[in-house]
Amino acid sequence: MNLSATEKDLMIVNMGPHHPSMHGVLRLIVTLDGEDVVDCEPILGYLHRGMEKIAENRTIIQYLPYVTRWDYLATMFTEAITVNGPEQLGNIQVPKRASYIRVIMLELSRIASHLLWLGPFMADIGAQTPFFYIFRERELVYDLFEAATGMRMMHNYFRIGGVAADLPYGWIDKCLDFCDYFLTGIVEYQKLITRNPIFLERVEGVGVIGGEEAINWGLSGPMLRASGIKWDLRKVDHYECYDEFDWEIQWQKEGDSLARYLVRISEMTESIKIIQQALEGIPGGPYENLEIRCFDRERDPEWNDFEYRFISKKPSPTFELPRQELYARMEAPKGELGIFLIGDQSGFPWRWKIRPPGFINLQILPQLVKRMKLADIMTILGSIDIIMGEVDR
Repeated sequence: MNLSATEKDLMIVNMGPHHPSMHGVLRLIVTLDGEDVVDCEPILGYLHRGMEKIAENRTIIQYLPYVTRWDYLATMFTEAITVNGPEQLGNIQVPKRASYIRVIMLELSRIASHLLWLGPFMADIGAQTPFFYIFRERELVYDLFEAATGMRMMHNYFRIGGVAADLPYGWIDKCLDFCDYFLTGIVEYQKLITRNPIFLERVEGVGVIGGEEAINWGLSGPMLRASGIKWDLRKVDHYECYDEFDWEIQWQKEGDSLARYLVRISEMTESIKIIQQALEGIPGGPYENLEIRCFDRERDPEWNDFEYRFISKKPSPTFELPRQELYARMEAPKGELGIFLIGDQSGFPWRWKIRPPGFINLQILPQLVKRMKLADIMTILGSIDIIMGEVDR
């Protein structure tokens, strides 16, 4: 950055990579003129683990336990997109019951993600109480996950053609109880936060993004819907069985941090509506398409090669990904989570490119914080909702 002779008294400050409000290892190099932000440069890559390269050296089933480490707060979505890609490539049908179970799990995961956005966001701008409240409800979501999948955070539950196991006895009643309880919890949050004058002072008119601007920057999810664009991939792409439920796209037109908060709060209510309808209408039948285990096997897997002859346990037969390319996407809590996948008639993907919503949404941060106060950086960064696991991959 070139400074003119009169601007010698600017101060350059490091925020992060271990600042408590950074939600991970994000580093901002901020140029300050007193309290005003002149320039801001985000530095990424402290949590880069080569997730895309790992995918290209694993079969899909071997890679499934890894994917929950991208966005480790919305774990069901990373698994769903990982199996959706190969399902679309191989034109694999998912049984109706499995599709309903997936929708229930995805929407519970959306609620858990939004809750763990809300708590730290409020703590960033000085409200401690909601931070303790959100863990109460989030624990209940994780208890439901644990009962169904055996794991609280990293589930490894989705499979190509369905899910790994059926819902246990009594789970549906427990989930319906949770839905009724959670609606009262959302009312409590709104009483506590939405009209709080200190909260409104911090978020109203801060970090405004217009609709045209949001589209040009490639934003998605609540960031886009808070700017007045009614765009939700659940309605646009008609994946799983979202069309069978009655729900609305939540949106606001102001485009500021308050609008993003309101969109996420009302999205949780819509998720509860979807879960209740899915639980009441869940059909019988299989939870996994078992036929696909017989088809699409790799003809001559390289595990039978000379190099692997001393491996004692032979891996299970894998899916052969057809030689074509595909972009699969879905509406994750933070925005459009996509995968660009190229098959190569082998068990491993030839190319596996992740399009994380947080990474794309983060690119507008330097523009939003310019000419704002230093304290507004935390408000704006919190309202974007990033997880460094998926930003750095």
